[in-house]
Amino acid sequence: MGDSEIYVSLDIGTSSVKVIIAEMADDRLNIIGVGNVKSQGIKKGIIIDIDKTVDSIRQAISQAERMVGVEISQVIVGIVSNQVTLEACRGIVAVNSENREITDEDVWNVMDAAQVVPLSPEREIINILPDQYVVDGLDGITDPHGMIGVRLEMEGTLITGSKTILHNTLRCVERAGLEVAEIALQPLAESSISMTEDDKEFGTALINVGAGTTTISAFQNGKLLYTSVIPVGGDNITKDLSLGLNTSTATAEKVKLEHGYAFYEDASQDEVFAVNVIGSEAQQHFNQLEIADIIEARMEEIFHLVLDDLNRVGITHLPGGFVLTGGTMAIPGAVDLAAKTLNAHVRLAIPDYIGVRDPSFTTAVGLIQYACQLAELEGRDLSSRTEETSYEEEQPRESKPTKQPKPKKSDEEKVSTKMKNFFGAFFE
Repeated sequence: MGDSEIYVSLDIGTSSVKVIIAEMADDRLNIIGVGNVKSQGIKKGIIIDIDKTVDSIRQAISQAERMVGVEISQVIVGIVSNQVTLEACRGIVAVNSENREITDEDVWNVMDAAQVVPLSPEREIINILPDQYVVDGLDGITDPHGMIGVRLEMEGTLITGSKTILHNTLRCVERAGLEVAEIALQPLAESSISMTEDDKEFGTALINVGAGTTTISAFQNGKLLYTSVIPVGGDNITKDLSLGLNTSTATAEKVKLEHGYAFYEDASQDEVFAVNVIGSEAQQHFNQLEIADIIEARMEEIFHLVLDDLNRVGITHLPGGFVLTGGTMAIPGAVDLAAKTLNAHVRLAIPDYIGVRDPSFTTAVGLIQYACQLAELEGRDLSSRTEETSYEEEQPRESKPTKQPKPKKSDEEKVSTKMKNFFGAFFE
């Protein structure tokens, strides 16, 4: 196990923190460990309590480690789409080598040059996506490596996000005793396993309906065109059920998971169950049809909000339709309701790996897939350093041996260094 290529992803969500440990064998990813614990300190996808979030991360990591018998040191982290903006960027550099052959260094330099843009103090660069390279005026090039030229240009999309969100995420990972191997925008990660190249080329929207938020990501001409977050999700359905059934939130969540149905027309009247009334020992009986009436109303609203958001930015024609994922989409009938409400082709995206065949794991699995693809293109190694360990005596993660201390850096220096590592450049 120690010599294997191990990859670990960390998905910090509103309802749960998920950790996936995967092993690369014969160019195929195998899921070998999963950690999934209830989130604390996160609301609407945003970290509101660092200590509680750190504790959740440690629990999820420990759970995954026990399945595999290794200690994790590095993780691939997903960044939410809250307050993310996309803007065109362009970089121009002279080819360095004497024989004018374009090398990795030239590509890194031109991508670095494209990042030299004015940013407001509260924003940070998350990613840069090349659309095309131009060599001595010849455009439309997807990979300039090995070509001969004097001038190299890159036209792409610069993704920037809230510095607060990014720094708080990295701070939580660091305080959990982990290093960040890679940073990836969640919609890009999700699309790597849930969408085909044709989907991205035609024009398709990826909709992730999570517990606290719904993320909308539109792809066209092979690139991410738009992404945004709506602060409505599965938790709102739970609250609606709690009010409608006059029961506790915990009971409403259980009813949603065990008896919930999202499409009223197909719900059953025969499935009857008892629900405890809040504040008393009395019980009321409901059937699935009554539950579906409540769930359908909220999910229909979510899908209408998605359409309104896309229409607001002028995205009205999506030949590829909609790809749906996220934990809330596991409710039976959700896809049928989406097809009716969105009036388009829809399909559900679920990771095709044993142990994680649920739409709630799309982000966690996608983070590994996406980061590995980037690393392969840039010739970098993202495999996590692991050590075999015994869990006969459970100990808190913070008491485990740590690596040799490194000189302290400020938060901005840490993020800056991570961004540079993200693009594969070498800096002193």
